[in-house]
Amino acid sequence: MNIKITGKDLKATDAIKDYAEKKLERLEKYFEDEIEVVVTIKTEGKEQVAEMRVTVKADNYKAVTAHKDLYASIDKDIDILEGQIRKIKTKKERMNKDASIKEKGAAKASAEVENEIIKELYYDIKPMDPEDAKMKLQEKKGDIFLPFINIATGKVSVIYKLKDSNNYGLVEPEA
Repeated sequence: MNIKITGKDLKATDAIKDYAEKKLERLEKYFEDEIEVVVTIKTEGKEQVAEMRVTVKADNYKAVTAHKDLYASIDKDIDILEGQIRKIKTKKERMNKDASIKEKGAAKASAEVENEIIKELYYDIKPMDPEDAKMKLQEKKGDIFLPFINIATGKVSVIYKLKDSNNYGLVEPEA
């Protein structure tokens, strides 16, 4: 933690610096990154003002408090900063959690769509031999397979056009 303490119209004594540094240690538990803190103390009328600016990466926090006692102003600033930091960190965690849940939901929805039957085809399956089934499939432009009842076996078979050739394949059930 890099701390810079300055005084305007008021001297930043060693006691004040030590007190502020000790109190600012409470903020370290919220961050893993380097923290930059600028503390400015000054007098406004009968009150003493403590202004604290905390910078961590792209996040900036600020607290300004006026009190008769400078130590009370410092304490109040620390409380304000701690509240701001907790609020922002909680909000970021919630947003990350929501994003993670949405990603999981989208992945699940995508997986469901991939496993879903999206098209149903109905065929009038007729008895024929594989050669007749091949000729019938050739007549149907765009079709790549044709189920039929094989007259030799009495079972449902499928003839299909092989990809990238003029040849055909035949699927028959075992036993």
